[in-house]
Amino acid sequence: MFHPPRWMRSAVASKFAVPAFALAASMTLPAAVDAKTIRAVMHSDLRIIDPGLTTAYITRDHGYMVYDTLLAMDSKFKVQPQMADYKVSDDKLTYTFTLRDGLKWHDGTPVTAEDCVASLKRWGQKDGMGQKLMQFTASLEATDPKTITLKLKEPYALVLESIGKPSSLVPFMMPKRIAETPADKPIPEQIGSGPFKFVASEFQPGVKAVYVKNPDYIPRKEAPDWTSGGKMVKVDRVEWITMPDAQTAVNALQSGDIDFIENPSFDLLPVLAQDKELTIDTLSPLGFQTLGRMNFLHPPFDNPKVRRAAFLAMSQKPVLDALVGNPKYYKVCGAVFGCGTPLETDVGSETLVKGNGMAEAKKLLAESGYDGTPIALMAPGDVVTLKAQPIVAAQLLRDAGFKVDVQATDWQTVVSRRASQKPPSEGGWNMFFTNWAGPDILNPVANVSVGGQGKKGGWFGWAEDAKVEELRDKFVRANSPDEQKKIAEEIQKEVYDQVIYIPLGQYTAPSVWRKELTGVVYGPATPVFWNIDKQGD
Repeated sequence: MFHPPRWMRSAVASKFAVPAFALAASMTLPAAVDAKTIRAVMHSDLRIIDPGLTTAYITRDHGYMVYDTLLAMDSKFKVQPQMADYKVSDDKLTYTFTLRDGLKWHDGTPVTAEDCVASLKRWGQKDGMGQKLMQFTASLEATDPKTITLKLKEPYALVLESIGKPSSLVPFMMPKRIAETPADKPIPEQIGSGPFKFVASEFQPGVKAVYVKNPDYIPRKEAPDWTSGGKMVKVDRVEWITMPDAQTAVNALQSGDIDFIENPSFDLLPVLAQDKELTIDTLSPLGFQTLGRMNFLHPPFDNPKVRRAAFLAMSQKPVLDALVGNPKYYKVCGAVFGCGTPLETDVGSETLVKGNGMAEAKKLLAESGYDGTPIALMAPGDVVTLKAQPIVAAQLLRDAGFKVDVQATDWQTVVSRRASQKPPSEGGWNMFFTNWAGPDILNPVANVSVGGQGKKGGWFGWAEDAKVEELRDKFVRANSPDEQKKIAEEIQKEVYDQVIYIPLGQYTAPSVWRKELTGVVYGPATPVFWNIDKQGD
């Protein structure tokens, strides 16, 4: 006979309805009773499981469970060896990566340099930093089974930072047969060399994803430090349970039926802080930039005057108040490359940070020839950190004179739909909102939102801007930090003038976990589950 877990009973008692997916998740809990298991509620449901196919962070998080990287970033922003050690020639034109001993894929076959070359080439077709690196690459070859040799056409300042990047489209390594899948097609198998194995037979999109310890994984000897160092797995299983209702997730956490919530609702933090069985902390001190992105391919945002009118209507503080509420966790910030970073500047950001652009927005929209075409604005309701932005932005756009069609959906639908280049009337879109982790915006190459490649290689929205691309090339050739900062200011001015995207402020997102969990690793972008032990299981 099925006995509902305590969180379900408490949810009913407190008059919170339990969705069908939560019931389904709870009914799977008795599986692997004898296994030491961490049950986590992540920031989003997992549906796309190819980490090279989307910049969605839940897919990146999945990637870190299953795959490993050649290099990784530590807490001092220094790139460290991970799967491979590296050497750089005196002329800065040749980079040699040597795989460490004992690396195996999950199917038992050895990791080879050919596998890694194929993985880097696939990543280099989709990722912004990868694309730029490949433009400077003369050759990328496996010169023996354990050696990868990268030769450049000219010195390029961000080689190691690109291959060791911790977020967005991470250059995860996979077997050659899988890495040779076309970059726009999903890979057929989840075979990595990482610390966990993906249990495909237990994957239920909308319900749960399951990972088990990889017994063949050999951690590095260094202590874990952000995404670098030893990835020692101390539990048998990790289950990601889908619970989009914030109160239901909190009930489950407090009753002990789950162990970890990545992004609890901000308005529930004061309640959680009173529970002595819980730890609340910010795992990613760099935080996030929240932003709006328009579709350049279709009316009305194919018109730069209309885009500019929408930009002038935006204001960061109302968005952050609705999204976060507590100023302790947010910062009004007009810097495209982040406040508190070497490239911080306020060029062009006055109306965003002061909220004083509405009158000019109305005037410019009237002059633009805007014909009243409704803005198809996608509004996911199942992710705590993405609910508020569409609602606030829609009202600001209406105040400026736009007609807005707010289309309620879930985040995974947004992730799938934003890849469509069809007109909104045929299933496309005009505007969506997302968040970038701090490492993804630090410079003009990492920050794919500033790219101007258009339909060929550009990020969703497909902004085309030759000036931005020219300036990005100048940035990677710059000889000093001062020169880089000057170029970054020029890029920010162009981003705001052409409204390539709209930064809407910065925030941090605390996580919460039961004190039975020890060894939680802090990092630049993503929660990781190596090094965590669970007492009493």
